[in-house]
Amino acid sequence: MSELIQRAKNFATSAHQRIGHRRKYSDQPYQVHLESVARLVASVSDDPEMIAAAWLHDVVEDTPATLGDVEREFGVAVAALVQDLTDVSRPSDGNRALRKESDRQHTAHASVRAKTIKLADLIDNCQDITRHDARFARVYLSEMNALLAVLGEGNARLLNKARALHGECLEKLSQGAGTNANPALASLAALFPQVANSPILRRFREVFAAGDIAEPLLSFDTDAPEGDTVRIMKSRHLQIAGIRVDGVVQAYVRLSDIEAGGNGGDHAGAARSGRQLQHISADQVLGINAPLMDVVGILTRHDQCFVSVFDSVVGVIERDAVNKPPVRMWLFGALTVYEMGLVSLIEKIYPDGSWQSILHPGRLEKARQLQGERERRNQHCELISCLQLADKAMLALEYPPARDALGLPSKRAAKALIKDIESLRNHLAHSQDIVSHDWVQIIRLAHRMAELSTA
Repeated sequence: MSELIQRAKNFATSAHQRIGHRRKYSDQPYQVHLESVARLVASVSDDPEMIAAAWLHDVVEDTPATLGDVEREFGVAVAALVQDLTDVSRPSDGNRALRKESDRQHTAHASVRAKTIKLADLIDNCQDITRHDARFARVYLSEMNALLAVLGEGNARLLNKARALHGECLEKLSQGAGTNANPALASLAALFPQVANSPILRRFREVFAAGDIAEPLLSFDTDAPEGDTVRIMKSRHLQIAGIRVDGVVQAYVRLSDIEAGGNGGDHAGAARSGRQLQHISADQVLGINAPLMDVVGILTRHDQCFVSVFDSVVGVIERDAVNKPPVRMWLFGALTVYEMGLVSLIEKIYPDGSWQSILHPGRLEKARQLQGERERRNQHCELISCLQLADKAMLALEYPPARDALGLPSKRAAKALIKDIESLRNHLAHSQDIVSHDWVQIIRLAHRMAELSTA
């Protein structure tokens, strides 16, 4: 194994382990999937960059690592492959079908090497999903078929294997189909109709936007002397600045990169050397009124999100901006909306308060004490509204369709989710650094709100 592949294996394994990421159905450590994909790629190519990217193909989507982190650790070529393998759809793009079509178009323009890795990923996922989840397998196989149509440039052996496996899995599903073998997959909108169709959710989505947390982006012409740029950036305590090409901001530069370069020239020279200027890609830019869930989506992939007005980049958002008050307020609101949905679901699946027989007696007693205190203050409320968020989540996730809608294969996974939600809420309440502690949960919550908003 080459040194590059070993480093990629270690990096990916560590990144997924830090967030407790495991395979959905088998509960195996996530690196089992990564290793399978890497082995498939290695069976048709000895290209170390491809095999390294196979290990890293999910690290940007599923862990706190960004494409910038991958580039700094493994170079431009590996980062480019990982970027080709990373979904680009935004939470606000619409329902799952619309988002998957956007990601399919991204894959269609990927490099030949990236398409080979994607084929390996499809092969391993197809086997796993079909074996364990017949309902979702039908959805996945349909999406896989659409992807295979744009992966024809990938390795012929893996392409043929993927096509054959797709056909075999479809045949297995059809043979096992019965009248109730393929009920419709649950969705959050179907589980929480009162929330999904409420004006509260629509207003909530519009309350905060990218412009509320963006910092103004100071920009310089490409021929501006670096000495002047450094002096101005330091005087204004800026770590990043835009670079104008033909009067339009098309790139950016970090103060640390300029100082490390130390060539004393102009930005045009730096651009030619490729050492300092970073191109602003289209999938890094949002309009000033874009929803915060789209900001989170971009910051999942990139170190920076750029904000534009009338197609001109004027602001920048870095991941630490998620600690700002507007985002904290938005996340508290998202948790409240989520909680509203849980209450309505519990009342539906446990009529006439039958949930009380399921809840732990100690938790039930605490709820009754809180209800008594509120009523003493003439604040009449239902007992269910006095439950803690974790209690409501536990009751709702006893219901299998609710676990399905959240992609949770077991009660164990449901308990882990509840723990993560509590962590985020506690860190929000105590003004702690939520980016360091709860980034993965923030991503998931943004996607949940998008699922409700695009119903």
